[in-house]
Amino acid sequence: MRIRPADATDTPAVARIVRDAYTMYIARIGKPPGPMLDDYAALIRSHCVWVAGAPVAGLIVLLPEADHLLLDNIAVDPAAQGTGIGRALMQFADAEAARRGYAELRLYTHLMMTENIALYARTGWTETGRGEQNGFSRVFFRKRL
Repeated sequence: MRIRPADATDTPAVARIVRDAYTMYIARIGKPPGPMLDDYAALIRSHCVWVAGAPVAGLIVLLPEADHLLLDNIAVDPAAQGTGIGRALMQFADAEAARRGYAELRLYTHLMMTENIALYARTGWTETGRGEQNGFSRVFFRKRL
């Protein structure tokens, strides 16, 4: 699977995939999830977004921090879920963190996104805490490389 840095022409596809992937959580959470509020044009300009597939079917947002790489968002087009895109993007995050010299990845998800919590626990992530952040109830994870 080819994963490449997103460019400005990918902005509409990225925004659509995020919308389509996260809309199902609005009723559960009671408001749009955090990723639906992000400025993807700005994130793409900052070289923080990578896309998978042609046409684009998935994306990952990676934010460099002082001591870890933050996996800020991962989303797969619902029509392409179950095809390995999410797994490839997660493997890309591991490889990108290692390439940049990080020993740890971190991420968070909403407390009500129980499927994500279970997935991360099954795939090598360790829960490090729960709490409120930016008006959302979040569960925090880390993965040592």
